[in-house]
Amino acid sequence: MMIGVMAETQPIWIKDPLSILADGAERGVVVRHGKIVELVGRGREAAAADAVIFDASAHVVLPGLINTHHHFYQTLTRALPAALDRELFPWLEALYPVWARLTPGSLELGVKVAMSELLLSGCTTTTDHHYVFPAGLEDAIDIEVEVARQLGMRVLLTRGSMNLSQRDGGLPPDSVVQDEDTILADSERVVSRHHQRGENAMVQIALAPCSPFSVTTSLMRKTAELADKLDVRLHTHLAETEDENRFCEDIYRCRPLDYLEQCGWLNSRTWLAHGVHFNSGEMVRLGRAGTTISHCACSNQVLASGCCPVCEMEEAGVGIGLGVDGSASNDGSNLMQEVRAAFLLQRARYGVNRVSHIDALRWATRGSAACVGRPELGEIAVGKAADLALFKPDELRFSGYGDPLAALVLCGAYRADRVMVGGHWTVIDGAIPGLDVTDLIRRHSAAARAMQTG
Repeated sequence: MMIGVMAETQPIWIKDPLSILADGAERGVVVRHGKIVELVGRGREAAAADAVIFDASAHVVLPGLINTHHHFYQTLTRALPAALDRELFPWLEALYPVWARLTPGSLELGVKVAMSELLLSGCTTTTDHHYVFPAGLEDAIDIEVEVARQLGMRVLLTRGSMNLSQRDGGLPPDSVVQDEDTILADSERVVSRHHQRGENAMVQIALAPCSPFSVTTSLMRKTAELADKLDVRLHTHLAETEDENRFCEDIYRCRPLDYLEQCGWLNSRTWLAHGVHFNSGEMVRLGRAGTTISHCACSNQVLASGCCPVCEMEEAGVGIGLGVDGSASNDGSNLMQEVRAAFLLQRARYGVNRVSHIDALRWATRGSAACVGRPELGEIAVGKAADLALFKPDELRFSGYGDPLAALVLCGAYRADRVMVGGHWTVIDGAIPGLDVTDLIRRHSAAARAMQTG
């Protein structure tokens, strides 16, 4: 049974918002059958006389935020002592043995915590990059699909993979990798079983080898071929650290983007996590190919990986979205906080004349929609999906604000009051209807302790 509240059978007029991230919608929007059917401009009334009215006079209305990179299972290893104060490669080495203890039960709890936190932050669509498959966890993607169905959230779940373990010169232990045939067969299975097409899709699947240093060249190439055959998107980590650059140059005698192109990945089907260490020529190539980037500001700062050159990327024609990344490097799943982090990081890099709060909101909405290949998302306009996030700037942190939209970013909004996905209210009064958060925290915390202590 779905936790979220079903949509009204009548149209809904989200009326007279305090502010709204849309032009010509000063008096709000009308939604029907999961779509935005009308923008109500200043001095006008909604055309739909039978519309149910939701008074939004205390709310700032945004398009639903879209999270383009995450690892749900990592909510079980937040602030793990063994992984603190480490850069990426030693951080992974500390965490892989713990992640090898994942079970179906602990994964389900980790996924539910991650998705719930995202929903409460105003996120309506999320990706996940799951690439850890210890024995017994072969149905990991199926577990994620079921949790998404319960919460009423849109998802683009990636069937991740690793087939280079420590015995092959890779980082992960043998117990969490799979062989190429198993990976490709299951990739085809989950696409066939779960991938939905069209503008109303709630569940989609992409294929996502973890990184150039955790899979073979054969698997990279065959995954690209399979994605083309099945017409699904491709995702991986790339150019996150200088260590990765050195690894590719030592092993493959080329830089990561050259390797990606050799494997058939440099195209508009692909979006990449991080993109910190591309040079100017590589940015131009990315832009020409239509490959997009998920900027993960918090994770890059925690792991000291560097700063994604967002403005240069956009000038080169590269689409930019936002991702919270895993909860072992963020250590949270709050996309509204990620908007603020990205704004501050890029403002510090480029100055006040090149980065505004509107840019940061754009990255989390229209920019992220481009990453996931869903042009019907990320914008408040007629014909777009009725995915909306409504915030109340009524806490102490907002007292004295001037511009309501700017206040969400600058004053640090972190919890939505209402969230709508496809015309369904999935968050009401700052809570997910039907979800016992106290019980979820208790069970999730117990699973995390068991996994961390072995």
